[in-house]
Amino acid sequence: MPRIVFVEPDGARREVDAPLGHSILQIAWDNKIDIEGACEGAMACSTCHVIVAPEWFEKLEEASEDEEDMLDLAFGLKPTSRLGCQIIITEALDGMVVNLPSQTRNMMLE
Repeated sequence: MPRIVFVEPDGARREVDAPLGHSILQIAWDNKIDIEGACEGAMACSTCHVIVAPEWFEKLEEASEDEEDMLDLAFGLKPTSRLGCQIIITEALDGMVVNLPSQTRNMMLE
């Protein structure tokens, strides 16, 4: 089974199983990793924003225009930012490293 490494804002690393076909958001929830996902993966918020390690970013499917629009609302946006609900695990992503931002912005509550 593929594995994913989550890097917490404080630098702590957690390597977890990443079942094929699951999203980064679902994997985080399954492993009690602190990603909000306020819209539950409906791509209606940016609270599952993650920062993909640069060496893994090019292996991902290109972000859709809708995802790019949601990312514009994310706090601490970086060139390798993606929504965790939109990254679906494949064998090619085994070992991928994703960094959790230090803050999120839940526009659904504003």
